[in-house]
Amino acid sequence: MKRPTTIARLGAVALIGALALAGCGSDDDSGDSSSSDNSSSPKKGDGTLTIGTLLPQTGDLAFLGPPEFRGVDLAIEDINAAGGVLDKQVVGVKGDSGDGTPDIAGAEVDKLLSDKADAIIGAAASGVSVSVIDKITGNGVVHFSPANTAAGFDTYDDGGLYFRTAPSDILQGEILANLVVEDGFSNVAVMGRQDFYGEGLSDRVKEVLEEKGATVPEFVLYAADAQNFTAEVNKIAAAKPDALVLVSFNETTKIIPQLIAKGIGPQDIQIYFVDGNLADYSKENFDLTGVKATAPGAAEPDPKFVARLKEDKTVKDLTYGAESYDAVIITALAAIAAGDDSGEAIGKEIINVTREGTECSTFEECKGLLENDEDIDYQGKSGPTDMTDSGSLIAGTYGISEYKKGNTYERIDTVSGVVPQSN
Repeated sequence: MKRPTTIARLGAVALIGALALAGCGSDDDSGDSSSSDNSSSPKKGDGTLTIGTLLPQTGDLAFLGPPEFRGVDLAIEDINAAGGVLDKQVVGVKGDSGDGTPDIAGAEVDKLLSDKADAIIGAAASGVSVSVIDKITGNGVVHFSPANTAAGFDTYDDGGLYFRTAPSDILQGEILANLVVEDGFSNVAVMGRQDFYGEGLSDRVKEVLEEKGATVPEFVLYAADAQNFTAEVNKIAAAKPDALVLVSFNETTKIIPQLIAKGIGPQDIQIYFVDGNLADYSKENFDLTGVKATAPGAAEPDPKFVARLKEDKTVKDLTYGAESYDAVIITALAAIAAGDDSGEAIGKEIINVTREGTECSTFEECKGLLENDEDIDYQGKSGPTDMTDSGSLIAGTYGISEYKKGNTYERIDTVSGVVPQSN
């Protein structure tokens, strides 16, 4: 069953300048157990922590692959440089998640399981993760995504083995809708992918826009594998919106030209992207100047960490690189806290190492505290990683980006907020 949520309901999302996370949990949580308590328990792992990756090497989200793979590799490098986990070096094995069209993730998970993965980092797409979550958690393996944002994971029956370092789209939808209204737009169309990710985020944006007094004259969901989007674009054009929220992946490159042809392109009305289509489009012929977008990201990215990511010349976009790094570090720290590298043992400690202990920000520092029987509160490269009892972040930070001439983007603002939790 899903872990019961003991965090008090936080109510409506509060946009704040800094994350105030104190008091978000209880030292008496029934799931808490110290590493000393676990030391007498039978070990289930094989002694070597094996990290599998189910990240996009191919498909519409392949642009997210380089920073995510790089984040995982850097984390394993730092862990092993600090002596590894349980006196052994951590092993990494890689798999390709694709984007669900075609569905290759299931076969890739089978390979990772055969390679004795104790935890699988990924997928990037929420729709891909939901297609394999039962297979992963059903095998007693931790499923830890650095990029899943679909709100549906908060109530999914995951056996206590699913976690994520990306905040829920309940928050992204709120922040994006607030941005649209604050920019002065009141007649806003929404167009999104018809999948686990796109539907949830699109619905949330529509909900908040209407709460804020804006009109949504057209709400269109499209098939992700469609060859063209003529019917959907025609509906949007007929609604004559003054702004459009586009919840999309790489099919953005097909949709934008059609929007332009109907007189509702980026130079005609204000368009907003999300994390799924915030990418470098410098090779495209259309002009995205002025398009804005939201995506999770630390308020002040660590310049040294960013430089390390970019040492890999394939890394162009940084999205979810830090979150991937943090997912691996948290997993390793949980294995140390449990005194066992099995997925089930790790899963019982992941939430504990993210909150209510002594703050620490590097694997080496946190490892030392755990080995001295101290509770820890890991502060990640992506920001605070405090989790609710459902394995999702208590709060999140989003960068607001804007495209400039040449179809590359830059961050222009940062907004933080607390994610509402249900009892």
